[in-house]
Amino acid sequence: MGSKVVIRVDASIKIGIGHVMRCLTLAEALKSNGAEVSFICRAHKGHLIEQIEQKGFFVFRLLLNPSTELLNNGEVTDSNVATTDLTYAAWLGATQQEDAFECQVFLKEYAPRWLIVDHYAIDRIWQSALTKSNQKLMVIDDLANRKHLCDVLLDQTYGRAVQDYQSLVPKACHSLLGAEYALLAPSFSQWRAFSLQHRDAPSFKQLLITMGGVDQSNVTGQILDFLNTLSLPNTLQITVVLGATAPHLTQVQRQAKTMRYQTQVLVSVDNMAEIMANSDFAIGAAGATTWERCSLGLPSMVMMLANNQQQIMKVLSEQKIALVFDKDALPKALSDLVHLSKNQLKQLSLNASNVLDGLGCERVVKILLDLT
Repeated sequence: MGSKVVIRVDASIKIGIGHVMRCLTLAEALKSNGAEVSFICRAHKGHLIEQIEQKGFFVFRLLLNPSTELLNNGEVTDSNVATTDLTYAAWLGATQQEDAFECQVFLKEYAPRWLIVDHYAIDRIWQSALTKSNQKLMVIDDLANRKHLCDVLLDQTYGRAVQDYQSLVPKACHSLLGAEYALLAPSFSQWRAFSLQHRDAPSFKQLLITMGGVDQSNVTGQILDFLNTLSLPNTLQITVVLGATAPHLTQVQRQAKTMRYQTQVLVSVDNMAEIMANSDFAIGAAGATTWERCSLGLPSMVMMLANNQQQIMKVLSEQKIALVFDKDALPKALSDLVHLSKNQLKQLSLNASNVLDGLGCERVVKILLDLT
């Protein structure tokens, strides 16, 4: 590729880590194709700046003004920040104009060919402030709820249609829609054949719990509590995966030691594809890991943790790709695990595996190369 690429993305206790993780996957793929990739991130509480740097990428750090720090409920202490009608405006830690101005300081000096933005708090206001720059702009979104000024729009939601963005992006914009463009690490396509073969003889011995890297409300702990009351196979082994910034990590680690079923807690893993491929069933959040589970045909029960996951939940339910439930129905949903049949597991696996092949990142990189 031989071009410079800058990615504007954030992680925090409120935002979670999913946006950064999928951008890291894209960055690695771009880097392997010769691109020089850098990041711009604001230092919210729960940021992943050091982790990005450990992967070998430069990060231009936007400082966090104490008066605009994200609070636990997603609000900010400075009322001037939320000056747009964006639902997630408070997640930026500044106004869009302020954020764009700060980014421009680095962009002018670095002069990237591509600027990639993955942020629910950014729309055409931020983008128009940078239109004088010469770089091309790609937006990664899942919401289809605001207007963008971009050359490429990526929404990896399964079933996403062109009309969802028709009035939100320029006519010349290249829209990459659907799970075939899901930004999964190469390891998922590499483990796909093994994982699908594993599903030929369904069992319920390895249970995986992934309620997001942060799991701010400690849904993981609630799930473990309920599982401890169920009569599941004594040989059941439970694996919990959390991020290093998860606020309830220590509590979950202590809880795991008191479980009636053998339970391990893994932190910030680099081999998620391998873990999923060797699991028999998963309980997870309806975020980006949904597509990881689908690529491996992993039967799963999915819970909505945020309002922005409604579209995913709707598709998963209608297409019978996963068992879905909301937080209020947690006891009933987990009780149903006892009655899961091998035929149900097999059908869930088949439906999930038909969603995508795990090669989406390769497709996206090829398109960016063609447009460079």
